[in-house]
Amino acid sequence: MNPKYDFSGQVALITGAASGLGRATAQAFAESGAALLLVDRDEEKLNSVLSEIAGEGGRAIALAGDVSDEQLAQTAVERAVGEFGSLDMAYNNAGILGPMCPMMEETGKGYDEVNAVNLRGIWTFMKHELHQMNKQGSGSIVNCSSLGGLVGLPGRAAYHATKHGVIGLTKSAALDVAAQGIRVNAICPGCNETPMGDGIDPAAMKEFLKQQPIGRMGRPEEIAAAVLWLCSPASSFVLGVALPVDGGFVAH
Repeated sequence: MNPKYDFSGQVALITGAASGLGRATAQAFAESGAALLLVDRDEEKLNSVLSEIAGEGGRAIALAGDVSDEQLAQTAVERAVGEFGSLDMAYNNAGILGPMCPMMEETGKGYDEVNAVNLRGIWTFMKHELHQMNKQGSGSIVNCSSLGGLVGLPGRAAYHATKHGVIGLTKSAALDVAAQGIRVNAICPGCNETPMGDGIDPAAMKEFLKQQPIGRMGRPEEIAAAVLWLCSPASSFVLGVALPVDGGFVAH
C-alpha cells in the first residue's frame, strides 16, 4: 500500500496529464487533496481526466497545447495561481518516444520533434514554475527523465539525448534555487504499462525485460508514488537527484 499524503491547500501542475504516467500522477495528487492545473496536447483525453477527478470530488482545470510553446507555460502557471492562489508542486512529464532507428537514419525533423517536447518542453515549464515558486519562497518540481537518461540503448539516440538533457537541466536548476526553499529533482522510469510502451515491438520488449531484474513492467501508479514522495516533506533533504524507478535495470 502506498503512503498517503495530505496536499490539501496545495496546487500542482502536471504536463502530459492525459494518459500514462501523467494521468496516474494527476489522480494520485487529486486523491491527496491537491488542486490541479493539467496540460496536454490531447484535449479530448484531457477532458476525460478532468471528468474523472471532478467525479471523485477533486478540483482541476486544464489547458490543451504544445509544451514547447513558452507562452503556454507562462499561461499555465498564471492560470494555476489565478484560480487556486499558488503553485506548490509541478510534475513536468510530457514526452514522446519518437522514431526508433539507428542514429545514422534519424532525420533532423524527427530529432527536432523529440527535442521540442522532451527537453524544450521541460525547460519552458520549469522556467515559469520557478519564477512563481521563487516569489513564494517554496516549491517542489519533479522532471520526468527516463531510464534512457542514465544509459544508452540502440535505436533511440534522439530520445536518450533529450532524457540525458533533462537530468542536466534538473541538476543545474536545483543548484540555482536550493537556497530559495525550492527543490528540483528528476525521476527516471523504466519500462511501464503505458501507451508509450505499447508502441515498442513486443520482441524487443521481451528482450528488454530480461534486463529489468524485477521481471515485469512498471505500473503508472508506482511512478506516481515516487513523484508524490519527491513533492512531499518526506523528501525535504533531497534535491538535484535523478531517481531510478526502473525495477533494478541500472543496478547491474
